[in-house]
Amino acid sequence: MAYVDGFLIVVPKKKVDAYRKIARLAGKVWMELGAVQYVECVGDDLNPSFGTTFPKRVKLKAGEALVFSWILYKNKAARDRINKKVMKDPRLAKLMTPGAMPFDTKRMSTGGFTVLVDA
Repeated sequence: MAYVDGFLIVVPKKKVDAYRKIARLAGKVWMELGAVQYVECVGDDLNPSFGTTFPKRVKLKAGEALVFSWILYKNKAARDRINKKVMKDPRLAKLMTPGAMPFDTKRMSTGGFTVLVDA
């Protein structure tokens, strides 16, 4: 069964280009190590007329952008194996140090999901 790691990340708008550079590198690494898909999206239409909006959920402030992303794996075992390799990859090592990311990691939300429907 396919497996997904999902993320919501609040990024200062002035740092979106820096984030994109990191995301491109991270995507390359994840894909080389076996991920099926790597996607990073920046919010564009975040105020639908129903439900709790993402900006409200993450307490998005003026000057901030919301990034919604996911990584698709063949299954959870593949995800666990690939993520262990990613965390040891020297191309990403400097990003794992405190303060290296262009956003506040404490405001990042993440989780692993079993695919329920894939139409």
